[in-house]
Amino acid sequence: KPQELANTAWAFAALGVPAPQLFDAIARESEQRIGSFKPQGLANTAWAFTTIGMRAPQLFDAIARESEQRIDSFMPQGLANTAWA
Repeated sequence: KPQELANTAWAFAALGVPAPQLFDAIARESEQRIGSFKPQGLANTAWAFTTIGMRAPQLFDAIARESEQRIDSFMPQGLANTAWA
């Protein structure tokens, strides 16, 4: 589920735990399900990958496309976090 992917990435990043294989798997799954993410999930996923220093260009392209289409649905903090990431 998208929220579980976003929450897992957020938790590992918030704790500062680098887990490259986990983040790679989250990136692959998230890319496939990006249309099902809520705006907060998009923001949390972008924040998590940037915070932990994981590069995922394809995921970030997908997040950018999806965020652009649904920009009016974002809360201000989520939009700021996504833009920062």
